[in-house]
Amino acid sequence: MTTATHFHSRVTRSLPGAIRDVDVDGIFTGYASIFGSEDRARDIIKPGAFKNSIRRYGLSGIKMLWHHNPGEPIGYWLDIYEDSFGLAVRGRLLSGVSKADEVLVLLRSGAIDGLSIGFRTIKARTDKALGIRYLLEVDLWEISIVTFPMLSAARVRTIKTIKAFENTKQAREHCLIERMQRLTGTVK
Repeated sequence: MTTATHFHSRVTRSLPGAIRDVDVDGIFTGYASIFGSEDRARDIIKPGAFKNSIRRYGLSGIKMLWHHNPGEPIGYWLDIYEDSFGLAVRGRLLSGVSKADEVLVLLRSGAIDGLSIGFRTIKARTDKALGIRYLLEVDLWEISIVTFPMLSAARVRTIKTIKAFENTKQAREHCLIERMQRLTGTVK
């Protein structure tokens, strides 16, 4: 995927000015989906499947929920984009929202770290011999933090402070370093 294509399917939210000066926890990064990986439902998402949804809804239209429950929004997305690995996300849990505060404690302790997507299939093809459905385009409406993700590799990778991620370039560099560590098996 070229850099130009990468940025066409990416949307980023700037942090409000008042928050930039406050060192508040709640920022995390991860992959909500991994391209080419079979999930427990025997689905495999192909690169480009999220591109139209990201463009159509933007960050405010793709919600952050707890366990796919529309009654439990817990934060918002700062960054959602496809890269060559999958659907990369960076979000902020909302301090003061009781469930978000609980989720932050659970994430920090390692008790949970799953990410899961809520979507409707737009285009797919099924390999009947293998029993696998290849998702070519999906209508993504939410990404949840969950205990057991349908795709076991869809996980929160880091939890940072707002100051650590106020520079988008720094966030991209961090994601690249993390991806290289994961590929070489040197993740800490």
